[in-house]
Amino acid sequence: MQWQSLILSTWVDAVWDFEFTHTDPLDPVIEEEIKEDPDVFKTIYMQLLPFSNEDDDNTPSVWVVFGENGVSAKTLVAVLSYFILSAKTKSPSLEQRLCGLQAASLYLLLLKIPGSVANKVYHQILFDTCLNMPLKCWPQDSSKKRKKDSLKSSQGDTKTGKRSKPPKKVSEEMEIDDDEEEGVYFSAQDLLKLREGIVLLVRTLLRLLERFSLRDKPQSADSCVQLTISTLMHLLRVFHTNNLCVFSRSVDQLKSLPELSYHGLGLLCSTIHGEGDECRRRVFRKLLYVILMMKTQERSKPCLLAPSQTVCGARDHAILFISHIVDKQREATLPLLRILVQHICHQMVEKSEYRASGAQTVGKLMAKMPCQDYAAIVKWLYSYSRNNKVAFRMFALDVAMVLLEQSERDVDDTVDPELAVFLPHRFLVHNIVYNHRNDVSPTVRGHALHCLAQCLELGSQNATKCVHELFSNSMYITTETMTLFKKHVSDPKTNARKSALETVMSLLKHGVISCSAENLSILSDRCRDPAVSVKKKAMQCLMDLLAALPENRELQEAWLRGVLPAVMDSESSVQEKALECLDHVVIAHIKSQGKYRDSDASQKLAWELLGLLCEKCQDLSRYFSKAFSVWAPQQKFTPAFVNGLLSHTEGERAAAAWLLLAKIASCSPKLNYGTILDTWENTIRSENRAKEVFFFFSKCTKCYSIKKKCQRILKLNFAFLNGNVLFPFFNPSSISQVKHLYTLGAASLHCPSKVGKRIFLLVQSVLTPSEQQPGLSIQLFSAWYGCASIPVFLCACASINLVCSFSVIGKLCLQHEELMLKYLPVFARELEVGTELAVRSNIVVVMCDLCMRYTNTVTRYIPNISACLRDKDPVVREQTLIMLTNLLQVHTQTCDQTFRYCLVDLLLKKSPLMFSQHFIECIFHFNSYEKHKKYNKFPQTESEKSKFSLKGPQNQGKRFRIYRFLLKNFTDEKRFNITTKICQDILASFVDSELPLDSEGSEMLADIFDILSLKEIKLTAMSGPAAGEEPQEDEMAMAKAVLQVAQKKLVSQVQKRNFVENVIPIIISLKNMLEEQHSPVLKHLMAYLQVTMQDYRSQVKELFAADEQLAAEVEYNLKQFEKEKQQQEQQQMENQLANFTLSPRRNVSQTYTCIGK
Repeated sequence: MQWQSLILSTWVDAVWDFEFTHTDPLDPVIEEEIKEDPDVFKTIYMQLLPFSNEDDDNTPSVWVVFGENGVSAKTLVAVLSYFILSAKTKSPSLEQRLCGLQAASLYLLLLKIPGSVANKVYHQILFDTCLNMPLKCWPQDSSKKRKKDSLKSSQGDTKTGKRSKPPKKVSEEMEIDDDEEEGVYFSAQDLLKLREGIVLLVRTLLRLLERFSLRDKPQSADSCVQLTISTLMHLLRVFHTNNLCVFSRSVDQLKSLPELSYHGLGLLCSTIHGEGDECRRRVFRKLLYVILMMKTQERSKPCLLAPSQTVCGARDHAILFISHIVDKQREATLPLLRILVQHICHQMVEKSEYRASGAQTVGKLMAKMPCQDYAAIVKWLYSYSRNNKVAFRMFALDVAMVLLEQSERDVDDTVDPELAVFLPHRFLVHNIVYNHRNDVSPTVRGHALHCLAQCLELGSQNATKCVHELFSNSMYITTETMTLFKKHVSDPKTNARKSALETVMSLLKHGVISCSAENLSILSDRCRDPAVSVKKKAMQCLMDLLAALPENRELQEAWLRGVLPAVMDSESSVQEKALECLDHVVIAHIKSQGKYRDSDASQKLAWELLGLLCEKCQDLSRYFSKAFSVWAPQQKFTPAFVNGLLSHTEGERAAAAWLLLAKIASCSPKLNYGTILDTWENTIRSENRAKEVFFFFSKCTKCYSIKKKCQRILKLNFAFLNGNVLFPFFNPSSISQVKHLYTLGAASLHCPSKVGKRIFLLVQSVLTPSEQQPGLSIQLFSAWYGCASIPVFLCACASINLVCSFSVIGKLCLQHEELMLKYLPVFARELEVGTELAVRSNIVVVMCDLCMRYTNTVTRYIPNISACLRDKDPVVREQTLIMLTNLLQVHTQTCDQTFRYCLVDLLLKKSPLMFSQHFIECIFHFNSYEKHKKYNKFPQTESEKSKFSLKGPQNQGKRFRIYRFLLKNFTDEKRFNITTKICQDILASFVDSELPLDSEGSEMLADIFDILSLKEIKLTAMSGPAAGEEPQEDEMAMAKAVLQVAQKKLVSQVQKRNFVENVIPIIISLKNMLEEQHSPVLKHLMAYLQVTMQDYRSQVKELFAADEQLAAEVEYNLKQFEKEKQQQEQQQMENQLANFTLSPRRNVSQTYTCIGK
């Protein structure tokens, strides 16, 4: 250090006077002499290193050596500070960075040498500057710069000038300083040198921290913690190890930077650096944001980091480090551990990925707690779960699920009695998970239902037992519980419905609730949900449940009724899902008779499902046919598959085998039917099995070979029937006779020219009234009407031959117009006066098919068919609705569900204006009001009027159920227009005396005001977000919220203008008229104003300036309404407090201790 003697003392004094915040330039000659050796400070470092060993008493004092050689410690520190500050200038070179790191390491080594305090080497500003050197010297954007440099070198300059900057992306690295220039690039060798310099500095700092106390230097202690955290998060890859012994090794044994950083954090947690919990609190506070995967900067809010491998690794090792410190210093760190857990919960964001990570972290940290602390945190978590923030309630559920995965803790003597109740899993399931099933936020209640379902899937038997207790305890009645779940599966929010379905499936799967038809219908009905994702979820739940309980007959039927109709869904993705389920469960497991095994549950299930289709679920056959029409072009039904089916035609699975053969025959005309026909010929000779092949015959007529047989079959059946029908001993319930009658009708469709007058007369003779004789139940047959593929719903009380005869007559009418003209009046009359269910249902099908064939002739009978919508039997009503829907669609396409499906999913999608165009017509029609010159003027018979009238107070509920249904399917534009139209076409007619204000007019006017008061007619744009919902913090959600506010403001202005110009004048006039007549409708008008003026609460006097008395009445009514609402809420709260004993709700901000204090 000969250059030291050349440095002027005035320069040294100036550096110390500026307290190392600024230095004048060093003499160039001296600076060049120092820089001749690029490792000059490292050389000095190695020379002074032996003097830092305090355990060696034989080592002389370095300060004495300095004095003997004329070396001034003050001057040395000043020179070191010059090179340290040079490395912090704008865009320092590689040489400056390396010198700065070496100078900082040397300064820290001087501090470690005994006597440094006495020789006044320590200076806090310079010490903190040294700690900040790694972040300043390491190129923050080195990877991007190397990539850009390589691109430049490979592509060269372009003629177009500057290159456009790549899009900015989320990174786990720190932001680039503003003074960082893009002209400095570093090679891999350069970065390696910088890394070695940083390792040397950190290693020196750790040696210093072993002896050098920061107890009185809190700012320096904070800087040390920040250095170690930054090293972990921003400079290097995380080392992959779960070995906690790295935290206990000596400094010389540690090689990588992360190991050194964690060792430093361990040193900073020792009491040598702070009183009490101060040192550990400092470290835990910094590690909090590592665990939360956030980046912190001075004077800015923490922001999330992308969950990259580096960030997740740093989080995992931070948890390991905290666990290590807790094990090592248990009593001292447990209070801090509780505070850390509370802060993790309080600062958790709503994003699911971060929530899941945070919940696992909380679970791992709570596993380190003794039972007393664990119970205290669970108690706090219960209060936290009742916070008004959605993110808090969601995270509480996640934490509860993680805790349920752990072993249940036993109550010991160390736990206070009042905390013992919080230890069992029962408290988590009952009080946190289950209690949120009715949360005000659909997001939370959906997640709570999902968690409830997951409780049954956990390995812990305690959680499953707790769920069983919920449904077996006397305070939870099963009927009420299932009613609640039915409400949840109809939740307005899609995710809540999906979670409810998952919960119901788990409850059924684990036997918590019985697999009854009513409970299973919750899943099958949702396969027709308006949302595509819910349909798919319902089908998947049925698949999972069927896989778990394949032998349950009720479940098998529910599976068929849920999955099969979905093959005709309006959404192609739902169709694909349904076809995939059918193929996976049924078709894929059809093997030949020789390969069939009863022990194979999959094969047995497939045949049992097919058996149900032949018996209880015959009405689903048309959906099954649709599936085969999709599969046929895919060459799914090979000759080998058909031969395998034929091997089952003589056993107990014969009916199911012929059903599949019939479906294949109807859609695969190119298949070779020789073997099938031979088998069919042999089978029909056996009366016992003839029924099983009828349907096959009616469906495989596309095959030319069968068409050739039709004439002979006609002759054979005619001969049989002719010999029986025309004699007195004819038995109309004989299975043989009905068989031949049905076969006659099926064959006549394919050779109409061979059907003569004698056959017409024969079938007509069967329709001749005769005494009903007890016979075989007609449920043994399914008289499928071949043209429309619509099943005839048979009933045990009807005569079999009569039902079948109407079907045959219908088939004959399709081919012979003169016969159709003769029988149409007969069909219409039978619909009106007939008493047999199956006959009326059959005739509806026949007449609708005839309408497709002879449209102009049969259209005038549509009112006769429509009248069946008010039939006394729901089966006929359902059949009529399906057939009329087919007619309206022109194409052929189960009873509130059927009604909604046909109207909303089929007709409304094709005709979006259908509901809105006829809404006012519905008001007049359902009130049977005929005095308007325009509405309710279509022709109706007295019978039709009586059937469809919903007039009177006794039918008000039915009317408004329809009104609400229609309005729910309106857009905001249609709601706005219909409101205006009601005022102009109806209310204005009463004001202008076009409609009399008599008793009928008063009833309809009351209906009008009640309709205008419905919440369904209110514009959705005017409605705020659901109660309890927290807005998400991402940019898209914020932009959407801003747009919604602007939209609401604009719509409000338009609506207000329309209200002032078109509605208020009419309302004031009507109000005066009603007052003069003392009409009871006046209370309906005032109720409407009370509801409407909620949106204009502060503008009542302004809007009703033309009628001050009305304005005063409206204001009074609004005040009374608000007062009554407050009283109801208070009464409801008092009832809850009387029925339940709950701990008082506290704000979460008051239930945790600030970790930063």
